[in-house]
Amino acid sequence: MAASPAYGEEKGGSSSLGEPEYGHDPASGGIFSSDYKRHDDLKEMLDSNKDSLKLEAMKRIVAMIARGKNASDLFPAVVKNVACKNIEVKKLVYVYLVRYAEEQQDLALLSISTFQRGLKDPNQLIRASALRVLSSIRVPIIVPIMMLAIKEAASDMSPYVRKTAAHAIPKLYSLDSDQKDQLIEVIEKLLADKTTLVAGSVVMAFEEVCPERIDLIHKNYRKLCNLLIDVEEWGQVVIINMLTRYARTQFLSPNQNESLLEESTEKAFYGSEEEDAKDAKAEAASLAKRKPYVMDPDHRLLLRNTKPLLQSRNAAVVMAVAQLYFHLAPKAEVGVIAKALVRLLRSHSEVQYVVLQNVATMSIKRRGMFEPYLKSFYIRSTDPTQIKILKLEVLTNLANETNISTILREFQTYIRSMDKDFVAATIQAIGRCATNIGKVRDTCLNGLVQLLSNRDELVVAESVVVIKKLLQMQPAQHSEIIKHMAKLTDNIQVPMARASILWLIGEYCEHVPKIAPDVLRKMAKTFTNEEDIVKLQVINLAAKLYLTNSKQSKLLTQYVLNLAKYDQNYDIRDRARFIRQLIVPTEKSGALNKYAKKLFLAQKPAPILESSFKDRDHFQLGSLSHLLNAKAVGYQELPDWPDEAPDPSVRNVEVPEWTKCTSREKRKEKVEKPFYSDSEGESGPTESADSDPETVSEESGSSSSSSSSSSGSEEEEDEEEEEEGGGEQSEDKEEEEEKRPKRKEKEGSRKAAPGSAGSEEEEEEEGVKKAKKKKKASQGRKSRTETSSEEASASESSSSGSGSGSEVEAKRRKPPSSRTGPKEISLLDLDDFTPAPPQPVPSSGIVSTSLVTDLEGLTLTDTSLAPTLLSPAFGAVRTYELLHRMAGEGLAVEYCFSRRPFPGDPHMVAVQIQISNNTDGEVKSLRVSEPKPLSGMRIQEFPEIERLAPGDTASVVMGIDFCDSTQAANFQLCTHTRHFYVSIQPPVGELMAPVFMSENEFKKEQGKLMGMSEITEKLTLPEKCRSDHAIVQQVTSAANVGRVPCGADNEYRFAAKTVTSGSLVLITLERREGAAAQLTVNSEKMVIGTMLVKDIVQALAQ
Repeated sequence: MAASPAYGEEKGGSSSLGEPEYGHDPASGGIFSSDYKRHDDLKEMLDSNKDSLKLEAMKRIVAMIARGKNASDLFPAVVKNVACKNIEVKKLVYVYLVRYAEEQQDLALLSISTFQRGLKDPNQLIRASALRVLSSIRVPIIVPIMMLAIKEAASDMSPYVRKTAAHAIPKLYSLDSDQKDQLIEVIEKLLADKTTLVAGSVVMAFEEVCPERIDLIHKNYRKLCNLLIDVEEWGQVVIINMLTRYARTQFLSPNQNESLLEESTEKAFYGSEEEDAKDAKAEAASLAKRKPYVMDPDHRLLLRNTKPLLQSRNAAVVMAVAQLYFHLAPKAEVGVIAKALVRLLRSHSEVQYVVLQNVATMSIKRRGMFEPYLKSFYIRSTDPTQIKILKLEVLTNLANETNISTILREFQTYIRSMDKDFVAATIQAIGRCATNIGKVRDTCLNGLVQLLSNRDELVVAESVVVIKKLLQMQPAQHSEIIKHMAKLTDNIQVPMARASILWLIGEYCEHVPKIAPDVLRKMAKTFTNEEDIVKLQVINLAAKLYLTNSKQSKLLTQYVLNLAKYDQNYDIRDRARFIRQLIVPTEKSGALNKYAKKLFLAQKPAPILESSFKDRDHFQLGSLSHLLNAKAVGYQELPDWPDEAPDPSVRNVEVPEWTKCTSREKRKEKVEKPFYSDSEGESGPTESADSDPETVSEESGSSSSSSSSSSGSEEEEDEEEEEEGGGEQSEDKEEEEEKRPKRKEKEGSRKAAPGSAGSEEEEEEEGVKKAKKKKKASQGRKSRTETSSEEASASESSSSGSGSGSEVEAKRRKPPSSRTGPKEISLLDLDDFTPAPPQPVPSSGIVSTSLVTDLEGLTLTDTSLAPTLLSPAFGAVRTYELLHRMAGEGLAVEYCFSRRPFPGDPHMVAVQIQISNNTDGEVKSLRVSEPKPLSGMRIQEFPEIERLAPGDTASVVMGIDFCDSTQAANFQLCTHTRHFYVSIQPPVGELMAPVFMSENEFKKEQGKLMGMSEITEKLTLPEKCRSDHAIVQQVTSAANVGRVPCGADNEYRFAAKTVTSGSLVLITLERREGAAAQLTVNSEKMVIGTMLVKDIVQALAQ
């Protein structure tokens, strides 16, 4: 190839083209070569007639630019080739010109006619490059040519050229802002573009040129929401930020009613009774005026379409969605962003820094959101200092009465770190925890006092500063600590710490009357060598002692004031003169002298140790202004929510053909339903609480709301399971979709009917009758073999899947009408497993005869929904103590897990509580107050017990949604006189409900849950636990599971679903030779699986 000699020429080799030789002589080569000879080889190659040489030269020039070398002196030689017919050369020439057109404007102007011809080139890349170069020549004289080029490119057939036109708009606007009106027309035209390639770029242009023109977005709002998922990542960030501000101007606040209630409770708490009486009418009027909140469907569309982007690989996209949810979503839904943000903490330290800044701000207002991920904020030794300090900030914000002991243990470890800035920040964090949580104040104070004996002076100094702030809260109780700190003045040399000790001694000199004068004596000796901040506090100490104990300190005070009078620092001289006139009475001193004591020894308010992130949320999260805590250039304020919702019809637009989904897309949407239904589900508590259920179901369309919110990884796993289902599932889905409108009509009519107690009871009675009929039918089939029963169950389940079975309809009628919304989701969830879904409600056709005897203790019908049946014998089930009669002053409370569905909500665990009154008097108004569940947990209180006579016992049922976690649910048990703080912690086996399935179904589901979802443990069975009955009894006592029929004699199978998320838990116990056995648990919830293995092994070993 002709270009090959050129490689050797760069290092000074001779060439057939006759380039000058240079670089051989050390004195003339390299750095010392003259400028005029630079790049001569490249210039000659560019002047050559051969396209191959030109291409090689351009590649080398672009490589030089990429390495950061200056190639501007080649501009004349390169610009001549702009008219080259070779497309590859022309593309590289345009790349070069974009870089240097602004610097060499005069030469670039000479080629404008060539660029204009390039705009008509048949190759889209050349047209785009020509426009890019043209917009990079920043000369006002060519503004009309640029404007014309942008208008033409905006109508180009190629979306890539239209995207380049959108990029050129801000460049032209910055060159000549008078073109704004014409540019807005182009932006309006490009906003209507239907391609994802253009969307991000045109929104960026909109933000730069006319962010105030909200009216341009109205018609394109829904299109942008729907295209968002397919736009490139940086376009997604721009669009999400713009839509955040748009939504704040067009929709009502989803938390408006909540904020009103919060205000009223605060007033009731802090205000006096008289004020309450006055304000009651006003509050009632404002509540009456405030309509029940119904979320705008467009608001819901934005939240639903941005949620999947929390899975994005780009940290900026995840951060943008997180800030959108924080600023726009109802409180109940904001929690979904926590997991995504915690995932970003595994990225580079730069990304961590930005994410932690935002988490620190969020955790002040929404503490519960990040509490489950507390351990993710623990500090690693490899973290940079700024990351450590931000994690400390988050940990301090998340500290509450339940987790403070864990956090303080962490802090104790951090104090031993070698990083001194980090240690100082940890001590400050301990101080903040002590001020925020009263019950650990003394513990923290004692810990900080112990740190005063630390060898490291910086640790001691920081401890002194924090102790000073804590002592201001209760000085009278801690005179010993003040005495201890007075002794430290001999050793501590850090000025701030010395100043803090002197201030403490001066402020509370009455508590240490003997020590204070002696400290002043010591400080007077070293006064001239002290730092200015210490000298000022010595003068203050002298003044306070003069006023309280003038007998001992009069001469010392005069001595200190005389020293200060001639100090080099004018602040100290001024302070000395001022104090002398104020405290020492003379003929000249005025009336102010009388008030000296009040001035110096006035009661000072204790300092409030607040987070530095407290007021940062007025900046939009994720913005540079939020990061700097100062308004950056170009920052746009986040608008306030409107009081009245603007007209939603402005967003209505005729649906063009391209938006109508094909049947294939519809099918895809159906398959992904469980992934998206979660986002709508979380709106459940918000919408259904305030709005009419019919309007809610209309809003959410085919996907109705469910109250449970599963984590992101669980959603992904669900989705993977569905995809594995393949063709069978898609067929089932289509059939299911056909039936869905019918179900909705039925349920809609049920909603419309008034939900009276009588109608509910009738429905329940029907359910009981049907269940009895089924039982009789199953008893008639007892003579059949196990295999035939399995075949029957398979046919039954397949017929119910196809919609012909009446059992599903019967089950659908049973729940009370008030819970229709969530119940819809549980019906749709039947699609999750194919071909025959394992049903939580047992159908006795699947259960073998031997199985019925094994599970005598469990109810096999839905009749347990009747409240009268929710009272099992307390001796049959394991009971736990909730409140001991000594702690409860005669009131004893026990609880057990009844293992029956909770009537109000299928996602809650039913907890039966037995309350005994062992006192002589009557207990009144027994109720649950102020439940404080962790993030995602819900508690359904039991009805208030008005009175409980002495010696009587009452049994009630409450529902708790533990969110598939063994964390305790905390609440207050209240009587008319007392409040008791109690908590219920569930064993892992009580977080599930039995599922009855055939052997084939079990094997199929087990096949899906292999790998990381499978936990195996070998064990040895004791003698008393080797019979079939004993094994089944021990396993079912450890976990609420249903037994699955099994052909093998040496295997026992059990199945259950977690109550909240409905995740399958499959248990297999295989007996080996002798007493050996192997236990296998398959579950996508690995934590639950691991804990369950441990519990079952423990139960079998007993």
